[in-house]
Amino acid sequence: MPPTVTEDKMIRIKRLNSETKKDLLQTLLKRSTNDFGDIEKTVDEIIQNVRRSGDRAIFDYALKFDGCRLDESSFMVDESEIEEGAKLIDPTLYQVMERAASNIRDYHMKQVRQSFFTSKDDGSILGQRITPIARVGVYVPGGKAAYPSTVLMNIIPAQCAGVSEIIMCTPAGADGKVTPVVLAAARITGIKKIYKTGGAQAIAAMAYGTEMIPKTDKIVGPGNIFVALAKRAVYGHVSIDSVAGPSEVMVLADETADPRYVAADLLSQAEHDEMASAILVTTSMELAEKVAREIDAFLPRLSRRDIIERSLENYGYALVADSMDDAVDAVNEIASEHLEIVTKDPWGTMTRIRNAGAIFLGEYSSEPLGDYFAGPDHVLPTNGTAKFFSPLSVDDFIKKSSVICYTREALEAVHEDVELFARSEGLTAHANSVAVRFDKRK
Repeated sequence: MPPTVTEDKMIRIKRLNSETKKDLLQTLLKRSTNDFGDIEKTVDEIIQNVRRSGDRAIFDYALKFDGCRLDESSFMVDESEIEEGAKLIDPTLYQVMERAASNIRDYHMKQVRQSFFTSKDDGSILGQRITPIARVGVYVPGGKAAYPSTVLMNIIPAQCAGVSEIIMCTPAGADGKVTPVVLAAARITGIKKIYKTGGAQAIAAMAYGTEMIPKTDKIVGPGNIFVALAKRAVYGHVSIDSVAGPSEVMVLADETADPRYVAADLLSQAEHDEMASAILVTTSMELAEKVAREIDAFLPRLSRRDIIERSLENYGYALVADSMDDAVDAVNEIASEHLEIVTKDPWGTMTRIRNAGAIFLGEYSSEPLGDYFAGPDHVLPTNGTAKFFSPLSVDDFIKKSSVICYTREALEAVHEDVELFARSEGLTAHANSVAVRFDKRK
């Protein structure tokens, strides 16, 4: 059948075939952080300035970008500011955040792994020792883009892993204050070291250290393009979680799905920003058309309508496949950050999914559950990287060391094998390191 495209609806409906899938993948990849030459130059200048001038550079950037005057006495958030921020938010919201934090902690504690050791009859012992990263830096956006969920989702897994020192950087407003809801979330986690800085300068400070901000071993947390490029620039000197791209949601649905629910879920991610993608993959043209109508009906009632419309114009699609096999193939190829499965048998469909950041099953598992409350982390791979990356977890905050312990008897049984292997690679010193232990010419 020829491709079908609707021009009169906000979301485009297309027949899914190899050509439309290829075009979509190319369109989505254009959202990656691979070609921002001018911004990269600015980010590099900021990083080098922070390395040279430390806190002085941080204070200058706070004044330049945020209109905020800082000095050594006001740079770090004190406990009274945290308590004040917590009191300024709706008490009911605070209680909801506490319940969310409890869910997040319960889920991530189940991810905690233990060191292990195994022994053999010859006396050799092999094992793996797991230790937490010593110091982690968490970046949290501020101002209008204040996300308390980011505080919970990045700090709690690190705490579950046993990280001994966690610092947080978030920008302050012109009044020198951090957004209250962010401070309230910080209070729930118990974090104490919070610094009033944002942007690339905050990433540089956590990567290299300043007079007041200690150098960290790993940096996690989302941010704008300056933050993303700064994280990419310092990677290798420190570890990072990922270079996150714009948000994505994909709904895989058949004719049993409720079009009103599907439309609402697509819009929930489209409102993030103009670069966000919202894609329906379905085997039902009727469902696609109903979803398109529901989207148009919802739009006038939504506060971020302008952003949603630009997002859908650029990256909003309803793809109609000839079969569920074709639909699943497309889902695995696109490898979306969030995947909702709303089919007759969502659990059965899930067994065929190989690539997705987070999977939501059934019509009552709306994606915002994952953003805020259910427990699994909302820091997820984007831009197709779910093919090889995983959600943020306790594993991101630990290190694994191999442990090898051989007795003389155990080594004697295999030393000739090791020596032969080493010599085959031309590494005679390696071979000698083993052979010398059985050299009778001592």
